[in-house]
Amino acid sequence: MLAYLIRRLLAAAVMLVVIVVVVFCIFFLIPQWAGVDPATMYVGKQSDAAAVEAVRDKLQLGDPIYAQVLEFFKGLFVGRTYAAGGEVTNCSAPCFGYSFRSEQAIWPVLTDRLPVTLTLALGAAVLWLLFGVAAGVLSALKRGTLWDRSAMVVALSGVSLPIYFTALLSLAAFDYGLGWIDGEYQEIGDGLGGWFQGMLLPWVTLSFLYAAMYARITRATMLEVLGEDYIRTARAKGLTEPVVIGKHAMRSTMTPILTMLGMDLGALIGGAILTETAFNLPGLGQAVLKAISERDLPIILGVTLVTSLAVIVANLAVDFLYAVIDPRVRLA
Repeated sequence: MLAYLIRRLLAAAVMLVVIVVVVFCIFFLIPQWAGVDPATMYVGKQSDAAAVEAVRDKLQLGDPIYAQVLEFFKGLFVGRTYAAGGEVTNCSAPCFGYSFRSEQAIWPVLTDRLPVTLTLALGAAVLWLLFGVAAGVLSALKRGTLWDRSAMVVALSGVSLPIYFTALLSLAAFDYGLGWIDGEYQEIGDGLGGWFQGMLLPWVTLSFLYAAMYARITRATMLEVLGEDYIRTARAKGLTEPVVIGKHAMRSTMTPILTMLGMDLGALIGGAILTETAFNLPGLGQAVLKAISERDLPIILGVTLVTSLAVIVANLAVDFLYAVIDPRVRLA
């Protein structure tokens, strides 16, 4: 077990280094190959020749690419200083970059908005796992019944309907129409009740899309598992149906579900742009949308790195759960 965990940690560390290098090259090296001066993409409001040259000096774009990558890595751990002429800008660790358009370090922007996105993603994940997996299991056990057909119709609707449609529909019905829920986001410090109400509709809307997908994959996997020999053997030994389903069938069924969860949850931490925009949530997705409109590339770069890190951490957690659910994985 320990050797398995060490291998996964080392693989995650190597993957993180590779991702940082690739992301850096996408934002700094590829534009040069396309004939675009990266300094012009990162300059602030003053885009004259002097300002562009100052940004080039601050970002050390004249250095070899390996030196730039090492300087970027150094900034992540010990901070970085951007200097040009007599102007010096300090970016404390972890330095994910500095926006010369808004004159602010990227890390404080990320940490300010990450809790909102993290709360949205985790809350929705709890809902879609509870309802999606439960619906999928019941549909598999009651295959061909009215419940099975009804659940799959709802799941198909959840997958097919655009999330911005369901978001606006839920606001129109439960907030503007019936007035049951206040859909306006509030900080948790302003009151737990108001914060919960503001997050409830985003949670339900986002989870509806993913619960539909998880219900379908759970149903398909459970039907396949129920046809395995070891399930028939467990029933032949006289084990009760709850034990057969809960102890034996669910362990195999959870493997693809955990795989999907690792990818989906990691990606959502990078920002659920449509959901955050529809409900006006000040998360990473809304920050990315604003950065795209303002061409503020350092913020996009920072969110990209945070998303990549979240996917790696989520998949690392999934690997650990694999070893708990299926002992055979520990030997892989």
